Amino acid sequence: MLLNRLEFLLMNNPVRATVQRRVVASNLLQMGGDVEGGVALEIGCGRGVGAEVILEVFDAVCVHAFDLDPRMVGRARRRLQNHGARAQFWVGDATSLACADGQYNAVFDFGILHHVPDWQAALAEIHRVLAPGGRLYAEEVLAPAVWRSRHFLKHPQENRFDADGFESALERSGLQPVARRDLGHSFGWFVARKPAAR
Repeated sequence: MLLNRLEFLLMNNPVRATVQRRVVASNLLQMGGDVEGGVALEIGCGRGVGAEVILEVFDAVCVHAFDLDPRMVGRARRRLQNHGARAQFWVGDATSLACADGQYNAVFDFGILHHVPDWQAALAEIHRVLAPGGRLYAEEVLAPAVWRSRHFLKHPQENRFDADGFESALERSGLQPVARRDLGHSFGWFVARKPAAR
């Protein structure tokens, strides 16, 4: 689902970038560690701040990232052009990833899945593209906050999740929750791991 004008402005400003770097990345790094030398995927890359964080804070060797909005993909490409082939971007959909099975050591979701009507299908795709032992790092807006913001922001209203519901869905998708932090009933940070192959 594309952002409406208000959310586009909220997500594309220096305050959001600072929060993403100093609060969200710091929490997820403490919860799940870095991905040093790994290949990472970011779903819903926006203007590229998350991809930059994945390279610089999480120490990925490269990041592949996509967004449903071609404008955002263009902004991300420009923002990370100095990273060359270490940062690759395309227009894509979280429920149908154009990626090989087991391709990534980490997948990052910086507040995207609450925009996806069939977010369970996106989790199944994340599980598919993660390598055994790979981790999902997720920052999410939870159902109470989605419902409170319905008059201002364009989010699906059906089939939403709270923190327990998201964690249960991770398990149903085949991922093992590793760590979780909740901020009230509005936001959650999650790290989950794809079990290693037996």
